[in-house]
Amino acid sequence: MPEGPARGTAATPLLARAQAELATGGVPSPRPDAETLLAHVLGVDRSELLRRTLLGHDVPPEAVRVFEALVARRAAREPLQHLTGRAAFRHLELAVGPGVFVPRPETEQVAQVAVDEAVRVAAARDDAGAVVVDLCTGSGAIALAVATEVPRARVHAVELDRDAHAWAERNVTAVSDGAPAPVVHLVRGDARTALRDLDGTADVVVSNPPYVPPDAVPTDPEVAGHDPAVALYGLGPDGLEVPRGVTAAAARLLRAGGLYVMEHAEVQAAAARAMVAAVRDEDGLPVFAGPETRTDLTGRPRMVVARRRGPEA
Repeated sequence: MPEGPARGTAATPLLARAQAELATGGVPSPRPDAETLLAHVLGVDRSELLRRTLLGHDVPPEAVRVFEALVARRAAREPLQHLTGRAAFRHLELAVGPGVFVPRPETEQVAQVAVDEAVRVAAARDDAGAVVVDLCTGSGAIALAVATEVPRARVHAVELDRDAHAWAERNVTAVSDGAPAPVVHLVRGDARTALRDLDGTADVVVSNPPYVPPDAVPTDPEVAGHDPAVALYGLGPDGLEVPRGVTAAAARLLRAGGLYVMEHAEVQAAAARAMVAAVRDEDGLPVFAGPETRTDLTGRPRMVVARRRGPEA
């Protein structure tokens, strides 16, 4: 007598086993990660997965095998975003994977400062929107957030690393689908020297550059083992060598009164303010007025913000 189709596995015990395996592996959020992975395998969102789980739906055998393999990789501390190929950032879902820094929630507040300033500038102009530059764009997260949240913003983004630039290009293409032109002008180049044609015209320069000091090796296996070193370490004994170059570029790009915002580590708040305050023009005068530290959504000091000096400041 021919056998019937193989029966699936109930989602509830499947998720419970996955949660236990992830917890044993030290994953900080085992249940949400298990649900995210199973939803990914089934091609649904988490709310639909939970609905199916409550209704007692079985998971097909092939999906179970794929899910269990992903759970094993996550338990070995491979980033969740690498396993799903997606990372949430504000209202966006970005493609990410090996070779690009996975955008973090704390950077969303850095993007908010840039968005707020771009909105303010665009509202004050009748003829043109705000010019925004994102240096060291990585996956394109900040640039795309500004471009999609501020319709009148003209956004430029710069990334030097080949792999990261490829991910940014993929994301810009996806977000721009159906638009007459890319929503972000993406350039592969050195943040210190790129976009010379925009010198003195940018309203906002925003950056989440590499800034980790060389002796501050990240403790999370997902970061230490999978985020590219070129996106983490800022060079120099304090980790601020790359940020100094980015800050000099911001001074070159910004118009008088333009806003600069740069992410940094919690322990770098005072050093980042001093770095911005130290930038001088050809007359030896400070370029930026009153650099200040602002916090992320958890209250941690995570960014320096300053305006370029001038009659509009």
